[in-house]
Amino acid sequence: MALTIKHGESGQVSDPIAMEVYNNRLMTIVEGMLHILVRSSFSTNVKERRDCSVGLFDASGRVLAQTAHTPLHLGSTVGAVSQLLKEFPLEQIGDGDAFMCNDPYVAGGTHLPDITVVSPVFHNGRLSFFLANIAHHSDVGGAVPGSISGTAQTIFAEGIRIPIVQLRRKGEVQNDIVRLVTLNTRDPKERELDLGVQLATNDRGVAMAQELLDHIGDDRLTAVVEDMLAYTRQRLRNQLATMAPKEASYQAFLDDDGIGDEPVRIAVRVAVSGRKLSFDFSGTGPQATGAMNVPFNALQATVVYCVKMMIDPGLMPNHGIFDCIEIQTSGRSIVSPAHPAAVGARSITANKVARAVIGALAQMLPQERGIASGQDIVPGICFAGKRSNGDDYVYMETIGGGSGGTAEVDGMDGVQLHVTNTSNLPVEALEHEYNLLVDEYALVEDSCGAGKYRGGLGIARQIAATEDDVVFSVRSDGHIYPPPGLRGGQDGRCAKTLFNFGSAEEREIPSKTANLVLNSGDSIRIETPGGGGYGSVDERSEEQIIEDIENGKTSLAFAKKAYGTARLEEILKKFEQPAFDAVKAAE
Repeated sequence: MALTIKHGESGQVSDPIAMEVYNNRLMTIVEGMLHILVRSSFSTNVKERRDCSVGLFDASGRVLAQTAHTPLHLGSTVGAVSQLLKEFPLEQIGDGDAFMCNDPYVAGGTHLPDITVVSPVFHNGRLSFFLANIAHHSDVGGAVPGSISGTAQTIFAEGIRIPIVQLRRKGEVQNDIVRLVTLNTRDPKERELDLGVQLATNDRGVAMAQELLDHIGDDRLTAVVEDMLAYTRQRLRNQLATMAPKEASYQAFLDDDGIGDEPVRIAVRVAVSGRKLSFDFSGTGPQATGAMNVPFNALQATVVYCVKMMIDPGLMPNHGIFDCIEIQTSGRSIVSPAHPAAVGARSITANKVARAVIGALAQMLPQERGIASGQDIVPGICFAGKRSNGDDYVYMETIGGGSGGTAEVDGMDGVQLHVTNTSNLPVEALEHEYNLLVDEYALVEDSCGAGKYRGGLGIARQIAATEDDVVFSVRSDGHIYPPPGLRGGQDGRCAKTLFNFGSAEEREIPSKTANLVLNSGDSIRIETPGGGGYGSVDERSEEQIIEDIENGKTSLAFAKKAYGTARLEEILKKFEQPAFDAVKAAE
């Protein structure tokens, strides 16, 4: 089976100034909506971590503008609008309606916790736009709190499945639908409140879009939209013309598929020919037994992100990019699963897809555009227990790590990477909202890969239960396969997840662990990978080596191993006699 994205051609840009002005106006709408969604939501996952996104589409379902910080969400919003147009004839979509969905198999979603709300925008009685916002709800039911377990073997274990349904009809919220969804979750009150915020966010977006339409008019809008898409398409094709004809392959590995203990290969062959960029994932491993599978819409969003990031970050975020891309997969692979395969942990695999695509594109671009692999796993933790008032809570978070070194600078320390670029949950907010205690939140010394430019450092996040019967789950990867360096750079350090770190009971737990019950005082420590290094370690400057040691980013022992004892001794003699004495004493 082959899956391919193809769209039609469009004309030349007719009014570049108007195109730029109104592209910015559309981006202002979606960014304003995102601000409302974050500021108004009740769950920490949205109001603190910003695990949400907004997109604006034309009446035929083409994306015209999207917020930039969570690229994977593009898959769900594109899929939701596309499926809505398939299932609801235009005459059945009215002013004041709103639609909701999350299912990856029948509603274009990518995993069940991401619930998308879509609202039409009418102007002078004509459907002009769709607005879609997506929020990651901290729980949608299923076998484990948080609704994501790497060990889930079927989507039926992952929570409530929502096809395209009308959440509001002619301005009236369908409370029976809301109740059906929220009662299938562990925190129905929070789910209901956040769904209400999603609706209100779209309503504000509708008002902003109608104000724009009053100003520009429907006919001029149509011309501007075609200009935006044509410009994006041609700008990318101009870049491809400098690359063609080229071809490159790369592969990355998952530690396992969530259930077994065999590695899973993510393989891609990228080719440029003419005006197209093709991505062939036919060599990728089989469909996962566990929840590591990536639905096609998530794969598509990941590829689009990589193209924009590596080839031209200045591309407008619209459907013109899609017109230049073709994607092929083989049937029943981990990147083309068949129903009812579990998909909850798809973000881990999607980031490994990004590692593979970036690795291939780096071979086709000038060396200065290369970047070593970062943590590339999106490790997620989840704690569930009782609030002080007796209500259930579910706290989930994905943890950042190190990014890879580049041809010009070191990798960044402790950041989210690639397709799930959410914020962290501040310690103060975490301890205020939940009966949990943060023992440590720090960078992991020596977790980077050395090189001319080292990788960034991973993060250590250690959280303790303050009461009994707290249920913990984790989905992670990179415990076996480290982030590889590039062009002579060394690999970053692998991930670890530890129970009761520093005590007599300390032990490492599997990267996919579900429903581990913690008692008061028990703790979980997750250490994420650092990024791979770029370039030969022999080219790293003496000043940078000393700076890393002085700032506690690398130890003397790390520097000795990475750069060699003899060189380190000479550097320390030059810069700092006490440090040199410490090295000699350690020997």
